[in-house]
Amino acid sequence: MCHTKSNALAGILCFSGLWRLAAICLLCLSLLLLGCSRQQTNVLRVGMELAYPPFEMTDEKGEPTGISVDIANALGKYLSLDVEVQNIPFDGLIPALKTGKINVIISSMTATPERAESIDFSTPYLRTGLCLLLSKNSSIGSLNDLDAEGNKVAVKMGTTGHAYASRHFRNAEVLVLEKEDACVLEVVQGKADAFIYDQMSTYKNWQRNPNSTKPLLKPFQEESWAIGIRKGNKPLLKQVNEFLAEFRANEGFERLGDRFLKEQKEAFHKLGLPFYF
Repeated sequence: MCHTKSNALAGILCFSGLWRLAAICLLCLSLLLLGCSRQQTNVLRVGMELAYPPFEMTDEKGEPTGISVDIANALGKYLSLDVEVQNIPFDGLIPALKTGKINVIISSMTATPERAESIDFSTPYLRTGLCLLLSKNSSIGSLNDLDAEGNKVAVKMGTTGHAYASRHFRNAEVLVLEKEDACVLEVVQGKADAFIYDQMSTYKNWQRNPNSTKPLLKPFQEESWAIGIRKGNKPLLKQVNEFLAEFRANEGFERLGDRFLKEQKEAFHKLGLPFYF
């Protein structure tokens, strides 16, 4: 009989100890989550892929730098928040935003209707568009000449150039490649007649390969870049739009153009083309 009571008492004490341990664990977890919550409210987590100079890149020390990083830092200052740049592959940015890993996307992202179905976009901060990098010896003079039998058109997978070619081209052969450099190489070697890509990259690729390529820089499809924000976060969207308006009014974009894109800015003015900002 005494043995049975002893076992019962031990069981009660054991249960009581486990309950206290569980309570302590829950308290610690609550404090940890509270600390994280406070930390999150003081930090603006910005997602971008640091692989698109001069907008998103790293310096010689491996630190984020470029136009988008400067915009992010200016936005953080406007919101009185510290900025944390997270380097995320481009196709992972929207999922990271939707799951709360980041607060905004500032990564040279085109605001397309398809993307706007899953995230919200700020007012545009940069205008660009699709244009053509042609083989030097090509007789193509416009987009209308391109969709013909025997012509080959290079596009980078997943880009708006890829989407355009898929929708509009019926006669030309479309070469879908994973890397920008591979698309450029097809044109340089004369294996493709043209590469459809954004205006800025087309200019840079022409400058790197002036003896084997030529550009048609006037966009045949205009596009704009905007800041991505989680769907339904109207207070942040309002603040971001107010920031962009103030930053533009204070010539912030002009200064970024002069600092990072001076050569292109001068070249576009000479060609009579509107500059990006």
